[in-house]
This record gives sequence, structure tokens and C-alpha cells, in this order.
Amino acid sequence: MKAYELLFFVDPALDDENRAATMKRIETTITEPGGVVDNVENWGKRKLAYEIDKLTDGDYTLINFHTEPANIAELDRVLRILDKVVRFMVVRRDDRE
Repeated sequence: MKAYELLFFVDPALDDENRAATMKRIETTITEPGGVVDNVENWGKRKLAYEIDKLTDGDYTLINFHTEPANIAELDRVLRILDKVVRFMVVRRDDRE
């Protein structure tokens, strides 16, 4: 398995229930095919460099995980479908193999 990190943000006005449901969906997508979530860091509310979808702030979360490279396509598909996720980036971490 390879090491990856996922950084995404949601609307900071999102309630805790919807935020938890979004996190649960992402974690399920990572762990169902045999992946392992190593660490989840909630960075909290941060100012955006520029306005996105009429938002000036975002609630950021960083997830470090291990999975097979073939599973990244499914994670990418799920993140694009989730309406609550405004922007995301998945990066392979060679330094954490």
C-alpha cells in the first residue's frame, strides 16, 4: 500500500451532523477496499485566498492514509459527488512509505 494525504474543505456554516456524515463517507471510501486511515487533523476555519462559490472561509481537514493506488480513482469520484466538499486535493506521500 502507498501513503497518501487528502486535504479538503467544506463550508464553515455546515452543521456538525452534515460534517460528520461527510467525514464518515470519506473514511468508508478509504477503508472499504482495505485502506487504513492513519491520522485525521481538523485544521478548523481558515481564510481562503480568493472567493470560491461565494465563500471567503473554509473548514479544512487533513487525512493521512494508506491504500492501493487503484482505489484513489474511487475516492476522487466520491469526493466530486459530495456536495458538501467544496475543494479537495489527494497527494501521494513518498516520504511516509
